[in-house]
Amino acid sequence: MTTHNMLIAPDFSPERFAGWHMFNTLIQKRANLNMHLNIPDSQAEQQGIINQGDIQVIYANPFDAATLIREQGYRTVARPIGKSDEMVIAAAANSDINSLEDIKAGATVAMADNRDVKLIGLRLLEAVDIAEADLNWTVTETYQAAARQVIKGDAQVAFFMADIFHSFSRLTKAQLSVLIESDLADISHVLLIKDGFPDTDILMDAILNLHNDDDGKEALAELGMPQGFEAMDEEDAEFMIDLMQTLLD
Repeated sequence: MTTHNMLIAPDFSPERFAGWHMFNTLIQKRANLNMHLNIPDSQAEQQGIINQGDIQVIYANPFDAATLIREQGYRTVARPIGKSDEMVIAAAANSDINSLEDIKAGATVAMADNRDVKLIGLRLLEAVDIAEADLNWTVTETYQAAARQVIKGDAQVAFFMADIFHSFSRLTKAQLSVLIESDLADISHVLLIKDGFPDTDILMDAILNLHNDDDGKEALAELGMPQGFEAMDEEDAEFMIDLMQTLLD
């Protein structure tokens, strides 16, 4: 039996790791497909794997999805229900930064390598006349490392994926102060399939029906997607990409 490759974008919280393996195991069983799961550690590793040209299925963040759809022959087939990509800007709880207005030019921002989060964060900072060039940027390996930099005072603020921020321990969150959390709703990670993939229909049937039984519900709960996936057509994908482009412009 042919083995296909599925790649998961590396921007999820560590406790979701087991959930992706449960998801992959169930999908293989129900679609009768061999799927090799690729979970890169970084954006750079993800790009290297995709560039090798043998990835049939990708769970991608919206920024990467735009390029994959328009330039690399993928199409959007599904997205998680009720799980938009939001971000948090936070400072140390004991710092003198209590609102966006307190962020000054020359401040250092810590964040993991996630262009969506940076894009949305910069758009939020426009309200206080702070632009990318006004800030110093520290790219960390993980969002947990970004949190540590802020707590230690090595950075004044950090940008986080909201999901990951809310998954931090109570101790970590007690040492951070949320300045703002986005509420965009229309931007989310999406499931992409390479054009010409022969088993799209049976794969999608397995994914879209995961929420209908206990094993599937358990896997989805582990992923923080209790409602499962919904089909997403080309028109919806184009709307999201246009929204991303608006943020860029």
